[in-house]
Amino acid sequence: MQVIDAVVQRWRRTDREEGMSTAEYAVGTIAAAAFASLLFKIVTSSEVRTMLTGVIKRALQLAS
Repeated sequence: MQVIDAVVQRWRRTDREEGMSTAEYAVGTIAAAAFASLLFKIVTSSEVRTMLTGVIKRALQLAS
């Protein structure tokens, strides 16, 4: 039990950083925007559009 208490006390005394800094938010935002841009480019390509249209048509035919 003393070992657990010592670990808990040490954990409480440590100076922990919580959350992200402004620079980390900026990098995360840029990465998310780049990923969204890439995903948008892929989804709006003619091959993917044709494939999605086919999937939707088959789903509607099955529902009828």
